[in-house]
Amino acid sequence: MARRRQSVTIKHVAADAGVSLQTVSRVINKEPNVRPAMKERVQSSIDKLGYVPSIAAQRMSGSRSYLILALNDRERTIAQWREREGNDWVDQMLLGGMLKCAEHGYRLLIELVDTHDDHVERELSAAIASLQPDGVILTPPHSNNGKVIKLLAAESVPFVRIGAHSNGDGIPVSMDDERSSQLATEHLHQFGHRRIGFIAGASDYEFSKWREDGWRASMKALNLSTKGLFARGDFSFESGMAAARQLLTGKSRPTAIIANNDQMAFGTLKAAGELGLSVPNDLSLISFEDTPGVRFCQPPLTAIDQPIAQTAAVAVELIIAAQRGEPPPEQEVVEPARLVQRDSVAPPAS
Repeated sequence: MARRRQSVTIKHVAADAGVSLQTVSRVINKEPNVRPAMKERVQSSIDKLGYVPSIAAQRMSGSRSYLILALNDRERTIAQWREREGNDWVDQMLLGGMLKCAEHGYRLLIELVDTHDDHVERELSAAIASLQPDGVILTPPHSNNGKVIKLLAAESVPFVRIGAHSNGDGIPVSMDDERSSQLATEHLHQFGHRRIGFIAGASDYEFSKWREDGWRASMKALNLSTKGLFARGDFSFESGMAAARQLLTGKSRPTAIIANNDQMAFGTLKAAGELGLSVPNDLSLISFEDTPGVRFCQPPLTAIDQPIAQTAAVAVELIIAAQRGEPPPEQEVVEPARLVQRDSVAPPAS
């Protein structure tokens, strides 16, 4: 039986180059205190042997782990996976975060944490102690969890808060939620809509409030009433159906609805159909997120496309910059969203 080829390790590279393990580690970690000739010598051995640096090798310098930890909401993420709904947020986080990490020799890990757990600090402390990440990316609702923020600040771990404004510790990065709602509202008004309904997301997500604020501000600027045009869901399909029924059977039935995520938009489509209303002939509809499903439902939905992958990539860059001792941005980092037009918006029938 043929013997399996032995894996090349950092020890093989050190022996081939005739240098210490620490020197190889410094070259791998791109540390500045290595002579060019030594870098070339070690790199030559790496190329010759086909060595791929491991996390363990990168950690040998003792200063960095080369791991970035992203925290996502456990309860909602697992619920979506179990329902076979997928989770485009996680997919896009991985796309942007992993690719950007790879450019810099880092690894991205996603940890699911229940932000509502009374023991969230203990759970997070255990993850930090075992992984020793160079930085943490907080996603909603963790981004505004005081316990989580206080713990990370006390640990002196650089962290980015996605979906947060410039208040408190950490580096805030937003996707301009207020302006996104205004874009959707203004787009519907351009088609002639005046009764524009709004289905907000779960209240424990602070961006739900910001999106509501954007809709209310835009309606006020357009001199339009919001009375009877607001309902709340929890980002689920069922809650979208219930909120849409509430709006569509009310005294001031909207001619258009903005739903705070795609699942609630799909629920709105279902509710409208059950009430005998056609989209977009009787009801125009705009969604948030722009997950793949909005392109394949009937009609394909106009949606606010939020740059989740780009935002995750920016978060990684900010953490790496912090590790290098660079000061954080003086102002909140904003990654603007865009409105993608499809077939779910038309002028009102009445």
